[in-house]
Amino acid sequence: MDDALFNQWYFGLGIAVVIVLAAAILLLLVWNAARRILRLAQAALGLVIQIKENTNSIWGLQKTNEAAGNILKEAGDIETHAGMVAEALHEVN
Repeated sequence: MDDALFNQWYFGLGIAVVIVLAAAILLLLVWNAARRILRLAQAALGLVIQIKENTNSIWGLQKTNEAAGNILKEAGDIETHAGMVAEALHEVN
C-alpha cells in the first residue's frame, strides 16, 4: 500500500512540475513579447516624432498660401484703384 501511495505522490509531483514548468515557459514568452512590443513602440514613437517634424512645413505652407492670397487680393485692389486714377488723369488731360 505504501508503494501505491508513493507512486501516486510521485505522479502528482510530476504533474505539478510539468504545470509549473509550462507556466514558467509561458511567462517567459509573454515577458519577451512585452519587451519586443516595447522596443517596437519606442521605434514607432521615434518615427511619429519625425513625421510630425516633417509635416510642420505643410502647416507653414498653408499660412504662406493664405498670405499669398491676401497679397493677390490687395494687388487686385491696387490695380483697380490705379486704373481709376489713370482714367481720372486721362479725363483731366
